[in-house]
Amino acid sequence: MHVAIFSGSLSRGGTERVVANLIDYLVDQGDTVTLVNQCKREIEYPLNPAVPRYIVELSQEEEDEVAACKTPVGRRYRHFSIRYKKLRSIWTNRKPDVILSFISKQNFMSVITSRGLNIPVVVAVRALPRLEYPSKIMRYAAELLYRKAKYVVFQTKAQSEFFSGAIKKKGIYLRNPIDSSFLTEPYTGEREHRIVAVGRVDENKNHRLLIDAFINIANDYPDWKVEIFGEGELREELIKYVENKGFENRIALLGNAENVSTQIRKAGVFVLASDTEGSPNSLIEAMCLGIPCISTDCPCGGPRELIKDGINGLLIPVGDVAKMQDCLQELLSNSQKREQISANALATRAIYEPKMIFDSWREMLINAVK
Repeated sequence: MHVAIFSGSLSRGGTERVVANLIDYLVDQGDTVTLVNQCKREIEYPLNPAVPRYIVELSQEEEDEVAACKTPVGRRYRHFSIRYKKLRSIWTNRKPDVILSFISKQNFMSVITSRGLNIPVVVAVRALPRLEYPSKIMRYAAELLYRKAKYVVFQTKAQSEFFSGAIKKKGIYLRNPIDSSFLTEPYTGEREHRIVAVGRVDENKNHRLLIDAFINIANDYPDWKVEIFGEGELREELIKYVENKGFENRIALLGNAENVSTQIRKAGVFVLASDTEGSPNSLIEAMCLGIPCISTDCPCGGPRELIKDGINGLLIPVGDVAKMQDCLQELLSNSQKREQISANALATRAIYEPKMIFDSWREMLINAVK
């Protein structure tokens, strides 16, 4: 089977990690994979050397050509036509058996550019739909174009509720495949007094929620500290914020890290503070490592599908500093509670065993080709 995968980039993020892991699995199964990215970023996940990669970002010459158009409509049309020709050429020359695309704009272009080529398209919805499809035009486009897709992959039931019955009928629910490094032998020693978070440092991930809650209780737990792994546009701002609060020795924004599983494996608590998530990889991975977790109960419902509140983790309302503070105190004050939640969280490993999930993704692609 020849699978063409179209995504934004391979930059470090949840969707991109799924793409990188899925590529490795498909290649190991003997499948041919072609990767198409909208753009190339400075820091990215490594790409399997067996996989050719195509970048369809406009060149400077093409950008100048678009800019030379006299009207906004003309510029949009020229931009679209250049991208259309690039993608159409890739599908025609590479001749994949199936196209798998991720996130709204890539999904739209995959359906449009493959029409008439007899190549089935599978589109994946990754985020909260009202944010992924914020305008009426995008919602109309999704309803129209996804009817042409073979399948629509959802992470949660809540995501599918955004769409009409015609789209839901094409829906398939697949878990995110995770890196096998998070399923190594769980740590059994005394956990370090570190509260960790992993994710892009932006408004949506809302790491400030954790920072503010910890600052409010930090004096009561002098041997605990916070470590946040990830890059993003708010990282420098939050570093200055922490410094202004006088907590630079106890709250660290460490940027991207290699081997994140090793970095957080012994941590005492993991926090996901996001305003929205699909199916959050970082939370899944932390639970698979047996780290006691606190998460916002954010849409599209991914954390609620993972966590039974008070049993294998703790859920709090989105943006609730007081509740985050209370949950941190509950765990930091009670090692027995942390151990209990840790033991229960490890059961997550059984449903996120990589081969089982990868097999489901591949089976879906095989069925799309039939």
